[in-house]
Amino acid sequence: MTQSKKKTSDAPTSDTAEEPEHSEEPDKKTDDPNGDHTTGPQEPPRSAVTAPQLLRAAHEQFAELTGLRPEGVSRFERTEDGGWVLEAEVVELARVPETMSVMALYELSLDSDGLLTGYRRVRRYERGRTDSR
Repeated sequence: MTQSKKKTSDAPTSDTAEEPEHSEEPDKKTDDPNGDHTTGPQEPPRSAVTAPQLLRAAHEQFAELTGLRPEGVSRFERTEDGGWVLEAEVVELARVPETMSVMALYELSLDSDGLLTGYRRVRRYERGRTDSR
C-alpha cells in the first residue's frame, strides 16, 4: 500500500514558477527567417468602420437632417485628414413622369468614425437630362 504525502508548507514548489522581473512577451515578437527577432510589420492604424457602415451612417444622418433619401452614391473617398467625403444623389422634387423629377447632388463630409460633419448641394438637374460637360 502506498501512502500519499501531504504538503504542510505554503512555500512554492517546482510546479509553480515565479515570473522573472523582466519577461519578454513572445506573442508580440516574430521570428525572421534569418534568425532575427523583429517586431511585426508596422501598419498605420486602420479605422474599425467599414465602407458599408460608413455609407449607411451617412445615409441615415443625412436623411435625418434633411428629410431627403439618397438614391445613389457617385463618389466615395478618404480625405487627407482621415475622414471621408462622398457625393449622394437625391430626389429633391418628385414629378410625373419620373424623368422630370428634380435631382440634386450633395457632397457629404464624414469624420473617421462615420459621423456627418457637413454637407452641401453641389448641383440640381432634371433626372432625364445628361451633363453637358
